[in-house]
Amino acid sequence: MDKQFFFERNLLALSGQNPGLCARLSAAETTLNRYKFLESRSGETIPALIDAARGAHPLHSLIDPRREGERLISTLKDEGFLVFPGLGGGYAVEAALQRPGLYRALVIDYDINGVAELLCSREYIKILGDPRCRLMVDPSGEELEAYILEHYQPALSGGIRVFPLRARTKFAGPRFNAAGESIQNALTKVSADYSVQAYFGARWFSNIIRNLEQAAVQNGPFPPIREAAICAAGPSLDAQIPLLAEQRRSAKRAPFIIATDTSLPSLFNAGLEPDAVVSIDCQHISYYHFMAGLPPHIPLFLDLASPPLLAGFSSRPRFFSGGHPLAAYVSRRWRFIPPVDVSGANVTYACLSLAETLGAEGITLYGADFSCPRGQVYSRGAYIYPYFDTRQNRFSPKEALFSAFLYRNFPLNKIRGGGPDDWYYETAILNRYRSLLEAKAAAMETPVRAIPGRGAPIRIGQGGQKNSRRFPRIFASGPEQKSLRAFLEEYRNGIKRLPPLEKDIFAGIARLTEEERAIFITLLPLAAAVKRRENTPGPPETIEAARDYCVKKIDRFTARL
Repeated sequence: MDKQFFFERNLLALSGQNPGLCARLSAAETTLNRYKFLESRSGETIPALIDAARGAHPLHSLIDPRREGERLISTLKDEGFLVFPGLGGGYAVEAALQRPGLYRALVIDYDINGVAELLCSREYIKILGDPRCRLMVDPSGEELEAYILEHYQPALSGGIRVFPLRARTKFAGPRFNAAGESIQNALTKVSADYSVQAYFGARWFSNIIRNLEQAAVQNGPFPPIREAAICAAGPSLDAQIPLLAEQRRSAKRAPFIIATDTSLPSLFNAGLEPDAVVSIDCQHISYYHFMAGLPPHIPLFLDLASPPLLAGFSSRPRFFSGGHPLAAYVSRRWRFIPPVDVSGANVTYACLSLAETLGAEGITLYGADFSCPRGQVYSRGAYIYPYFDTRQNRFSPKEALFSAFLYRNFPLNKIRGGGPDDWYYETAILNRYRSLLEAKAAAMETPVRAIPGRGAPIRIGQGGQKNSRRFPRIFASGPEQKSLRAFLEEYRNGIKRLPPLEKDIFAGIARLTEEERAIFITLLPLAAAVKRRENTPGPPETIEAARDYCVKKIDRFTARL
């Protein structure tokens, strides 16, 4: 068969899955002789890469490349997400696609013209036409990272494995090395997110279900704000509170003060009362931030996954929908819950998002150190001070407790400032929080500035340069579409009716209806927690255990409604 026949059949298979790449390949040059094509003893076509000296380097076994690919894939254990740097003849990829436990396969190659030559040599229909498989040619690091962040679900796919085609990758080392770094960056983020789900997935689910009763209380719309001051609980807040108090007294337009829950006791100790408080932590330790009480006129903005007892501290609690898929499902199927971006994974970021949502025309950050100036972790008055006061003894004084709290973060990087006593500790997690906040602020139309403190400087960039006045969204919950009991019973029955997952997870998910898929997605954070607790053998068993947990939780809650 001629080259054109193979090329057209391959592009036809690719067009249904990736029309963009299909169009690029259609315009590629296929006569540049990037490859020479040999025949193995088993009769298969073997691409051989041509180097600068016109030498040919076979990419697969010249004996039996299919058997070679099958032997490679036979080393898999529970990995269901596979990455193949280098397409070559695709024999290992085809072997992987025969495994029913495969969730996704990502094939990466460079040089669009070279890939077009490969598609002229043999049929790749099994690869290009399989919805589980994605071919990326000349991808940027951002594209690779985004694909893995979107599609790699450890609770469904298990582990991840990379099978580089060595004979191919060594001839484009820098490109494939950069791809490897992007993949590793994505996996670091997925791992961090999955670890959080594994520890808090069950608590998130339980908190959301239990908060719905309080969220059923109708609150009127929250009015827009003009200037916002966000108070984080960094040690620099101690010196900045007087500046903020002066701003409130003397400014023509007094700032609307949004306090993180951690900074609330520090503000109260200094005699400064915020206009609103935000809390997103699902752990019960958040209770300690409110031990001094909260005046009833101060609105408390809570993530729907916050501990239910926190709503009792305020006569005006207002719930918002953070990043949990169950909160989004509640907002679509029961009553609208205003969304607030909490993807920065820290409460200061959530305050910034809330200020943006409320239409602030300018935002100033106070106490946003994202580091530990001179080894101090929080501003004075924060919950940790009375917490350690009650737990110290002769053998473990308060100073030792603070040191243990600080040095549990490893590694600690000591950064010197301008003066001899000007230094601070940085940690990986605080650096990540700061980077996420800086990126968000730079992308906002609202100008954001940070009052300089003793910690790591915040570099915001060009945020607010568009100078356009956004029309603020009205922060208010919508009317109930049905009673809470009816919603929970409908959701519970939807979970019960979900078909059990088979070993071919991708195919099982593809068969779900739109409503079934929406319900299924709400179970994924909990599935990570179930996997950690029960060490279930595989994704089908993990999802089944998560379903049982959900149904029992809902039944216990609805029994007392």
